[in-house]
Amino acid sequence: MTTDLVLPVLRVRGLRKHFILHNVDGRRVDALHGIDLDVLPGEHLALAGSSGAGKSTLLRCIYRTYLPSEGEVHLRLTTGHEVDLATLSDAEMAGVRGSELGYVSQFLRAEPRRGPLDIVARAGVARGMDLSDARDAAAIALKRLNIDEALWDVYATVLSGGEKQRVNLAAGTISPPRLLLLDEPVSALDPSNREAALDLIADLTSHGVGVLAVFHDLEAMERLATRVVLMADGLISAQGPPTQILSTLTGVSR
Repeated sequence: MTTDLVLPVLRVRGLRKHFILHNVDGRRVDALHGIDLDVLPGEHLALAGSSGAGKSTLLRCIYRTYLPSEGEVHLRLTTGHEVDLATLSDAEMAGVRGSELGYVSQFLRAEPRRGPLDIVARAGVARGMDLSDARDAAAIALKRLNIDEALWDVYATVLSGGEKQRVNLAAGTISPPRLLLLDEPVSALDPSNREAALDLIADLTSHGVGVLAVFHDLEAMERLATRVVLMADGLISAQGPPTQILSTLTGVSR
C-alpha cells in the first residue's frame, strides 16, 4: 500500500522560464526549457552544472521568487494535499513559505536593525512556533553553527559574510519545513564552520526533510546528496547516484 512516506514532497513537470530584457531591445532569454524532477521526503537532491546552467533559476521558480513561464510545481503539504506553487496567489504562496517551504541562499536578507537571535526566532514564529520556544530553538541553532553569543543581539549589518551565511542557514532550518531549497549555503564558510553547517543539513534529511540544493563544492555533494541532477543550458542532461554523476564533472572545486 502506497503511503505518504514514498510520495514525492515536490513534483516539477514541464517547468519553463524565460526573461524579457527590456533594456536590450526586448530580447527574450530562455533560462529553463522544460524541467521534470521529483524530490522525496528525506532525499537530498543536488543540482550540479556550470554557472548559467539554470540551477538557481530553478530554485527561485520553485520558491516563486520568479513566476514560472510554463509548467507545474506541486508541493505536498503536511496535510497530504498537493498545491501547485506556479498558480498560487501571492498571499497563498506566503502562507506556504511560512510553514512548508524554506529557502537559504548565500546572502542574508533581513531587517538590518535586528540581531541574529531575533532574526532566527522570527523565522521560527513564522513557521508556527510560539516566541519563547522559537527563541530557545534559535539559541540552539546559533550555538550549533558557532555564532558567538556576544553577537546574538548586534545588528546583522556588522556581521562578517560567513556569520551572515550561518545566521541565514539557522533561520532557514529552524522548525524545519517539509522542503528546503539551498543555494550555495556554505560558500563563504571556513572549514570548521562549513563542517558544522554540513552536519546540520545532513541531520535535516535524516529527519525526513526533502532538500533540493545547489553546491559548486563536489565534496559537499558527495557527502550530502542521495541523487545528483546535472543541468546544462536550462535542461537536465543527466541524473543518478553522486559517484556516477560527479565523476563526469571537471573544473568544480572540492
